[in-house]
Amino acid sequence: MMRNVRTWAAVVLAGALTTLGLAGCGGTDAAGSGTPTPAPSAAATVTVKDPWVKAGPAGEMTAAFGTLVNGTDADITITSAESPDSPLELHEMTMKDGKMVMQPKEGGFVIKAKGTHELSPGGDHLMLMKPAKAIEPGDELTFTLKLADGATVPFTAIAKPFAGAEESYAPSDMGSMAP
Repeated sequence: MMRNVRTWAAVVLAGALTTLGLAGCGGTDAAGSGTPTPAPSAAATVTVKDPWVKAGPAGEMTAAFGTLVNGTDADITITSAESPDSPLELHEMTMKDGKMVMQPKEGGFVIKAKGTHELSPGGDHLMLMKPAKAIEPGDELTFTLKLADGATVPFTAIAKPFAGAEESYAPSDMGSMAP
């Protein structure tokens, strides 16, 4: 008799575990309606950590910085960006003929799977080409990153005064910048 009870308990336990296991793999929404839950888009897993903008006068180039964070298992490419405050370009700093130069970033910014990509003074950055109005310390600017898969990532950045890297964003300096 005891042997039958143990066998019965083992069968019930195995059935319960199988049911729970299958329910976990079902991919239904939280309400259990049977509707598959869509996989998160790249935009849902890209974030911008500590975003900020270099304060500056109206009409003069400045830049936005921060850390792009990729929470996915695949590389993600930022192909462009926009802001209502200024036309934008993705820019990089690189050595040419022994000089540090700023130029548009061909192919965009690639954020490696589960990795980060720094946007920093003297490095890659979002270039605000011609802000319509002065960007004062404390101002909040909105941006939208555009990803290669067509998704977008909105974020807000705070303006700060900054002279640390002493970079100049004047149009005459676009081809040649001292380090």
